[in-house]
Amino acid sequence: MVTKSAATAGSVSTSKIIPLSMTALMGLFIVGFVGFSHLEVVHNAAHDTRHSLAFPCH
Repeated sequence: MVTKSAATAGSVSTSKIIPLSMTALMGLFIVGFVGFSHLEVVHNAAHDTRHSLAFPCH
């Protein structure tokens, strides 16, 4: 039987930190761009996508 200590089982390896942080930054950029965009096309695309996913947006 193989057992792992709590320190190694719960930690995130350093090879995963960079991709996870870049993904989070990209997501925040996209949400910020769409949320504060004054372009009607961007707003309507996001609005229609939220409705197609049954996500309430208003």
